Amino acid sequence: MRGQQTRVLAGAIALVAAAGLTACGDDGGSAGSGSDGGQIELTIGTFTEFGYEDLLKEYEDLNPNIKITHHKTGQGGPYHQQLLTKLAANSGLEDVVAIEEGHLPDVLDKPHLFNNLADIGPSDVKPERWLDWKYEAGTAKDGTWVGYGTDIGPLAMCYRKDLLEAAGLPSDPEAVKPLFESWESYFEAGDTYVEKTGKAWFDSTSQIFNAMQNQLDVGYVDEDNKLTLESNQDIRDNWDQVTAAGNRGQTAKLVAFSPEWNNGFKQGAFATKTCPSWMLGVVKEQAGPENAGKWAVTDAFPGGGGNWGGSFLAVPKQSQHPKEAAELAAWLTAPEQQIKAFQKTGNFPSQVDALEEPQLLDFTNDYFGNVKVGTLFAAQAQKVEKAQFKGPGDGKIQENATSPALQAVEKGKSPEDGWEQAVEAAKRIAG
Repeated sequence: MRGQQTRVLAGAIALVAAAGLTACGDDGGSAGSGSDGGQIELTIGTFTEFGYEDLLKEYEDLNPNIKITHHKTGQGGPYHQQLLTKLAANSGLEDVVAIEEGHLPDVLDKPHLFNNLADIGPSDVKPERWLDWKYEAGTAKDGTWVGYGTDIGPLAMCYRKDLLEAAGLPSDPEAVKPLFESWESYFEAGDTYVEKTGKAWFDSTSQIFNAMQNQLDVGYVDEDNKLTLESNQDIRDNWDQVTAAGNRGQTAKLVAFSPEWNNGFKQGAFATKTCPSWMLGVVKEQAGPENAGKWAVTDAFPGGGGNWGGSFLAVPKQSQHPKEAAELAAWLTAPEQQIKAFQKTGNFPSQVDALEEPQLLDFTNDYFGNVKVGTLFAAQAQKVEKAQFKGPGDGKIQENATSPALQAVEKGKSPEDGWEQAVEAAKRIAG
């Protein structure tokens, strides 16, 4: 798992691939050959599940002169640490590397170590392929186009219908929307739920705080590489709001992706869950078949929406075959390939044409009441107006400063002391 921004596990969403997908982009037949006309060997590094196994074989079939070796790491944290180490050593990286959005700032800060995809990529691959904010997120300050966007994590809200009904709250996906209209209404509904049931409203203050944080224009580090934790009042306001709700009994105090958190889905330990698109597979896998039909998802989300998660494919300067590597990355991030990846793993496409494909829009999820989740998350993606600016160290601050401090508050530390813990840890990370 990649900390708080984990990608859905393989097979977490059971999807049936539709036949006859209409091509939206490259046909994959343009990869070059070696100078001697022989086979070119390319390597690609990814973490957790991108849904690329079948696609890489397909690319090899389309390009007999290309042989691809896939290096796949189970956890995102160690993967990105190794990436940065190899980047600094100027040795050992694959021709194509995947980079998760939370770690992207550490890469965008070093654009000279990556090929500019605007220069080496296929000429017909334009920024317009992607949602504006996704393309902008993969571009460095100096204009270097570092990464082609893969998936995104538009936010919606998942909830247990039966648990809301037990508290006398509405449970229909339309009727619940007023509960999730704003963070104020969300926490007010949480107070009602706790009062009626004596149980937790959400899984952890850290998960809620992360969703709130991702809605801000600037993350933990601004464009001048300065820490924003103390200067941005919105961050402190979010902290005060979520810790207050937690102290009123709304949090189940479960560390995300821990065994206890996983088991919490089965036991109904919390009634609501912030749900980026990839979270649906996690909910289904952890809640299990015995809870099928109890979970629902609605397109209402406090504050209007946001994005949580998603990755990019980049070509380091270390690559001996940058043009061919860029062609592979371009093909993998074409709309038709991203829809295939969605069908396999649930990773939601970031490409404009993919978001208009009937195969995506018409996809329903029976675990969540046969709602058209493709249409739902495509609409949520359109609500994101721009990419949040994240400076170097942003992901580390989330994983190693704010989240541990929020967990400490859940264990009894005062919100004020927890805030000081988060600030001090963030200062150490930011240097």
